[in-house]
Parts: sequence; structure tokens; C-alpha cells
Amino acid sequence: MEGWVNSWLTKQRELGEKGLEVKKFSNGYYVYRSTTYWDKELKKRRKKSVYIGKLDINKGLIESKKTVISNKRVRSIWEYGNSALLNFAMQDLVPLLQTAFGEMWEEVYALALTRITGYVPLKRANLSWEKLYPISGITPSMSPMSLSKVLKKVGINRKGQNLVFKGLSSEDKHLVYDLSAIFTRSEAINFAEKGYNKEHFHIPQVNFALFCTANDNLPTMVRILPGSVRDIKSLALSIQEIGVENKTLILDRGFYSQGSIKTLNEHKLNFIIPTKRNSTLYNEQISLSDHFFYHERLIKCGKEKHGGNILYLFEDSEMKKEEEYTLYKRYDENKINSGMFNKSLEKAGKILLVSNVDLTPEDVFLMYKKRDTVEKHYDTYKNMLEADKLYLQDNESLFGHLFISFLSLYGYVKIQNCIKKADLTGKYSPRDLIEQFRKVYIMDLDGQMILTEVPKKIEEMEKKLNLKLFPK
Repeated sequence: MEGWVNSWLTKQRELGEKGLEVKKFSNGYYVYRSTTYWDKELKKRRKKSVYIGKLDINKGLIESKKTVISNKRVRSIWEYGNSALLNFAMQDLVPLLQTAFGEMWEEVYALALTRITGYVPLKRANLSWEKLYPISGITPSMSPMSLSKVLKKVGINRKGQNLVFKGLSSEDKHLVYDLSAIFTRSEAINFAEKGYNKEHFHIPQVNFALFCTANDNLPTMVRILPGSVRDIKSLALSIQEIGVENKTLILDRGFYSQGSIKTLNEHKLNFIIPTKRNSTLYNEQISLSDHFFYHERLIKCGKEKHGGNILYLFEDSEMKKEEEYTLYKRYDENKINSGMFNKSLEKAGKILLVSNVDLTPEDVFLMYKKRDTVEKHYDTYKNMLEADKLYLQDNESLFGHLFISFLSLYGYVKIQNCIKKADLTGKYSPRDLIEQFRKVYIMDLDGQMILTEVPKKIEEMEKKLNLKLFPK
């Protein structure tokens, strides 16, 4: 609690005021008078708090109007629980957005926040925002016309976007990098070109490069590329653009080639990249003399220098059994010939990584495995991008749209990290949590803010997540 609040409370107690208690709702402080009473049913003393008013740093206590709750109609009601959760997820971005986008930061923040909840096109953004209790105290203009202008202004403000990216560059020395694409038939978006994609669609696409930290999985940068560009040079340019240095990049197998490795080394970028299964590097003699355990699985490992790089070879005992079983089945069913069978059998359960960093094999393996969690974010991000995709009519709006969705992804992952830390991943997703917290409302009864009862399940969930969203 801030010093001026404690000073005010101390002064009131010196004046003889008893039972005063100050509670914090987001950025505001509210004063209550607390007493105790005997609960006949529970047969114990219980605490009862009566709201007095709001505490202001300059005006002191601003007393509320005395209200008798009877048959009066509720004048205003908002969703408080999910508003508190969403603002918690986005609060780290506030100072960055204020600096980067000036007067329109509120619209950027509000649109990104509402889209954490799911598919929210511009035409429904105002409705979604109005339902949320204004914890942040901002009053953004959320009409479709205003937000359309904001998307375009944000899209052309690459300097502001880079300021946010640099602000999100953490002390994490390991970044996961990957490329993906969204499709559009809009002729006005000349970034959209036909190119390679996993779905093998022959539709104009826009590629985007997404960086995430390996340890906490938080997105730190997104960069938009023409649909036909997928080479490793775009990675070097992305790094150069935001000035991120001394990071180790964890790449997907799709980036592997001798040319890619040469480019990474020329730009002095540290990397870890898996080779393709048909790579001739599997012919190198690497002794699996060491081992470790990963999720109760035995992993044999070894490493050898190869040119200016290092080869790391791993053999997963469980994966080897599964792949050998599949190979024997396919061979018996005449789906592969003996030559293919023998070659594949030699590589069963093995993973070969190339890197220019010299670490223990276990450390390299653990870094590589962190891709698994981050790769799921690409699917989440692409789902967020579906909002308004059909209505974007120029490059600038598209750039703004991808940046806003990037901010939403950041907030989504923040909630996901809380769930993971509480070991609740098997029970809840961030969207599940938002739906649960939506049950807690706050009402305005003639100037007195009344928080509805917090269901026991949500109270227990909040405690496990260590969020402290509701006043006690």
C-alpha cells in the first residue's frame, strides 16, 4: 500500500477513529469501517465491513452517499471478475503503450484487452468493452470508425511498435522463432502473395514471424513479411530491427539447410536447430555415452564438433520403441521396402540438433523442448487474427491488426502462465478462467459500489492462482 494511504490511516487513528480499513481495487483505494458480530449459525465471531467512501491523494476521504438497499433498481452493473483478470494480464503493457502511442494508447489497450476473450470484431468491440468494469479508469473511443483509424495509425507507426518490442525484451537469453501465415483475398493488400504453407493452399497469404521467450513463453515481437518470403534472412533483419543481441534462437526443423546455418553464423546469431530426418549428418559418428531423464523417459546423448558448429545427438528410449513398432508394421504390410526400413530403423528415436553454442547436451535438449509449448501460441495467435481479417482493406490496417492481436496474445499467455504455475493446466485454459470470473459483478447503487458475492469455487481458484483480484 502506498505511503500516503498509510499516513492518512495513521492520522485518522490518532484522531480516535476506530475500525477503519483501506482496500485497494485496481488503481483506487476505498475506505471501510470494520466491526465484528456473533454468527449464531456458525457459532463464532465474523467480520462485517461497511463502505464509507473513496480515498483521494489530494482530497482525502470522499464520502459516499448513504444508500438503503431495498427495492431500488440497479442503475449500473458491470462484469468485475473478468475485468480484473484481463487488466492484470495487460498491466505490464500500459507504460509501453502510453509512451509508444500517445493519445490513442487507450484504444489500443482496450481493443487488445477485449480480444483476449475470443473473437471480437470491431463492430462488437464497444459492446464487449462496456460490459467490463472500468478498473483502468480509461475512456477509449470504441466505435468501429474510431478503431479503424486506430488500426491504420498503429500500423504505420513501426517506431512505436518497436518501442513496445524492445520493452518486452526480457533477460531471457533464449528465444523461440517461427514463421506462419494468414490468408486473404483482398486485392488492396499487396503484401499478400502466394507462397509455401503447411496446408498447401494456393491462396495469397501474408507471413508473420513471431518471437517468444523460451522460459516464460511470452511473445516479444511480431514482424510481417510478404507471402513469398520465408528465408532465414528475414530472421536476421528482425533481430537487427529491434537490436536484440546475445540471444540464442531456437528454430524449427523447417529452417534447416546449409545455407541457413551459414547465414546465421555470418550474422553472429546463436542458434539451435534440428536437422531433417534425411540429413546426411546422421551418418556422423557420435557416441551416446551420456544420459539424463526427461519426464521419466531415458534420454541417451552425446555431442561432437562438426566444422565451426556442434552436433548434439539424442535417443529417446520410449520414442524409439514407438517408431520401431510403426516401422515393422509398415514393412510387414509392404508399405516400405527393405532399404527404407533399414535406414529409418537406424534413426528410430533419435533427434539430431545443430548449434553454434557449446553447452551440455541436457541443457540443449531442454531448450529445444521448450518449442513445444510456444508452438501452441501460433495457433492461438492465428485464431485472434481471424477477427476483421476479411474487412482489412490496406497494408497499414493489416499491420495494425497484427500488432493489436500480438498484444492480445501477450495477455493470453500471462493468464496461461498463472494457470501453469498453479498446476491447473489440465483443468483450465485462459478462456475457461475468463468465463468463470465473469460471474462476479459490481453494481453502482446511487454512487455506492457493491461487489456481488464471490462464488466459493472462484474464491478458491483465485487463491490457487495467487492473483488477489478481489478485495477482502
